[in-house]
Amino acid sequence: MKMKEVKGLEIKDLVEKLKASKANLNQMMLNHKITPLENPSQIKAARRDIARMKTELRQRELNK
Repeated sequence: MKMKEVKGLEIKDLVEKLKASKANLNQMMLNHKITPLENPSQIKAARRDIARMKTELRQRELNK
């Protein structure tokens, strides 16, 4: 997910997408510990997407 996509989302949608992404990351990490993922860089990409969403939420909170 690119930063432009994150900025285009409403706060409500952003929070929901953040929760879903966190759940997906936890599931991926659990699956990776049991059976290695075919592409482990997906974990890195998911962490970065979560960080982008958190950053945007924090910026919106500070700009109120």
